[in-house]
Amino acid sequence: MTRPDFSSPDEQTSGVETRSALLSVKSASFAKRSYDVLFASAGLVLLSPLMLLLAALVKAGDGGPVFYCQWRVGLHGRRFRICKFRTMTPLAEGAGPQVTSDGDPRVTRIGRFLRKTKFDELPQLWNVLKGEMSLVGPRPEVPKYVAHYTVSQRSILNLKPGITARATLCFRDEERLLSQADDVEEFYVKHCLPLKLQLDLEYAARANLLSDTWIIFRTILPWWRRAANRSAGGVRMEQDLGAWPPA
Repeated sequence: MTRPDFSSPDEQTSGVETRSALLSVKSASFAKRSYDVLFASAGLVLLSPLMLLLAALVKAGDGGPVFYCQWRVGLHGRRFRICKFRTMTPLAEGAGPQVTSDGDPRVTRIGRFLRKTKFDELPQLWNVLKGEMSLVGPRPEVPKYVAHYTVSQRSILNLKPGITARATLCFRDEERLLSQADDVEEFYVKHCLPLKLQLDLEYAARANLLSDTWIIFRTILPWWRRAANRSAGGVRMEQDLGAWPPA
């Protein structure tokens, strides 16, 4: 026998809307995860010859490790080990700040090329397959810098970190910007980090698979961008990024 429903029409409508919203969120999450797995898998397969070549060049450069793994803070504050092609000397981590400026002597010759082309990030496709990262999402920071987040900024930890993001595009010339600072880490924490978080939170509020694809293309083909000085003392910002795709 069916139990009678004594809830008011308004309560019934609210319940339907809540269930609909939850289904919409789950569908979007499933679509994004499927997108990540599909393209990360394809990327690892298609780019494997290039990655093998880059690995050989890194190894030949100074005989050190091919990969550099570092603890970063990911979704809901969980820590994970991010993987990159090594771009600095083997003992660089203990010989200076965790951010680098243009001309940092710790960066190797092949490392400068990898950083300029963003090829050093390719191993993170494996992090994507493992579910620790997404193709597009806020860049994960080291615990040391996450400790500086304000309460409102910590909402970024509700998003899965990504290989590239809007802030990544806007801060392509970050190392050159930091080279003008007297204290690199202080400048990064006080000026760069808050702006990065703001950009990524704004983008996440209206992001979809179409805009994610656009971000990926802009990362791969940087000559498409039209940059201009904006904020943060001369950092080159993407003025036209917000114009397409439309919100």
